[in-house]
Amino acid sequence: MTREMFKSKIHMARVTEADLYYEGSLTVDLDLLEAADILVHEKVAVVNINNGERFETYTIEGERGSGVIGLNGAAARLGAVGDQIIIITYTQLSDEEAKNYKPKVVICDDNNKIKEKL
Repeated sequence: MTREMFKSKIHMARVTEADLYYEGSLTVDLDLLEAADILVHEKVAVVNINNGERFETYTIEGERGSGVIGLNGAAARLGAVGDQIIIITYTQLSDEEAKNYKPKVVICDDNNKIKEKL
């Protein structure tokens, strides 16, 4: 049996841009992606803390060190610049793997710099 488990998240990231007419996805500073073990083009769940919206999309590489978090395409309707979001990934693990797996958690400061890693 396999279980779908929480793999990693970027917590309290602040939206810095929204582009309704971009082709779609979520732009994330490469430093944050790497710290949370999230790949470019990986599927993510996004939770908007300010308005409760939840959606799935995929990541695209944002400029390293820029702090960019961009809602693109239809996702731009689900949040606004300044909103805080959580970006979450999941993985499939066997029962044995799941017992010992430790997810990666990256907590952002107000400028989308790494405040803490858990």
